[in-house]
Amino acid sequence: MVLTSLAAAALAGAGSAAAETGVTDSRIKVGQSAVFTGPAKDFGVDYKAGIALVFDKVNKSGGVQGRTLELVSHDDAYDPKKTAENTAKLIDEDKVFALIGYVATGNLIAAMPLAEKAGVPMFAPLVGTTSFRTTHNRYLFHVRASYETELRKIVGHLATLGITNIAVIYQNSAFGKSNLDTCLQIAQGLKVKVVESVPMEIAATDAKAQVATLTKAQPGAVVMIMAGKMVEVFLRDYRAAGAASPLYTISVGITDAPGSAQRLNGGIEGLVTASIVPSPQASRMPIVVDYRKDRTDAGEKIDSYTMLEGYIAARVFVEGLKRAGRNLTRDGFIKALEDMGTTKIGDFPLQYGPTNHNGSNFVDLEMYTRTGALKR
Repeated sequence: MVLTSLAAAALAGAGSAAAETGVTDSRIKVGQSAVFTGPAKDFGVDYKAGIALVFDKVNKSGGVQGRTLELVSHDDAYDPKKTAENTAKLIDEDKVFALIGYVATGNLIAAMPLAEKAGVPMFAPLVGTTSFRTTHNRYLFHVRASYETELRKIVGHLATLGITNIAVIYQNSAFGKSNLDTCLQIAQGLKVKVVESVPMEIAATDAKAQVATLTKAQPGAVVMIMAGKMVEVFLRDYRAAGAASPLYTISVGITDAPGSAQRLNGGIEGLVTASIVPSPQASRMPIVVDYRKDRTDAGEKIDSYTMLEGYIAARVFVEGLKRAGRNLTRDGFIKALEDMGTTKIGDFPLQYGPTNHNGSNFVDLEMYTRTGALKR
């Protein structure tokens, strides 16, 4: 009888050891480190809101293969060092199954070595930097289009308009510098001359010097590679100076368009942005119809492109979990995502494969109105 009990205990222990980290019979634990405080907080707050909207709905419907989804989020305040600390905590202490919804290039650079070493999937960071796409990483999966795709759309559009000289203002960070290099390469290939490039600090409260430098260069257009509140600072001083060159921004430039429009007294009007998801107001698109219904049902007040991006990312994540089956492992999840091939979530197109983790190539150009609405 004692031997039987010991054998049973040994078998139970073996079964427990074989279980995947972050997965129990009733729960899947998923981790996130993102910016929830400071000048760039809207990115993290809105992205998390979109992810949580999907997770909450899935949980109310019984979860995935009978397991509910638990999102553990830590604030990194846009600081890569804090991101690394949070990632280590998520992996070693919180013991999550996968990571999702990280924000910013430098922060992802800090986190990826830790995720890769531990064999933890990193899913749908709000990052489009080219270097993460050109070097394949088994554990990194994107949903959004790359910044290279966005910049190619912007500069290509300017070239078709006959604008052959542009200027660039960029965030003085890993994100800004790497994408400045990408923009310079694209412009050279399209025979568009970059007559000036100017850095700006993310916490800057004044952009008069940058505006003066750009205005002196007399570009046909100005391309903005920046994110968050600094964009408002630049727009305020650019409009105040009476500068006339049209402005273009990548998708992460504006997060709270109606708020920006109010604070700038309509100064957002005419700014052209690259969009990597459909408009949250595009009521005829199935993915947006789903988003709007789920948002209304949940009583969610946030409504933004970034939230919709988080919503789509979480929908793809859940689809991967479903395809991985009840016997969920990290390896099985990775294979399930790679086996998706060319697919759609709602009507949002994606493509994955064993050597392609890039997800979407969707990019559109839209223009802000005085109230912060977007039009084509």
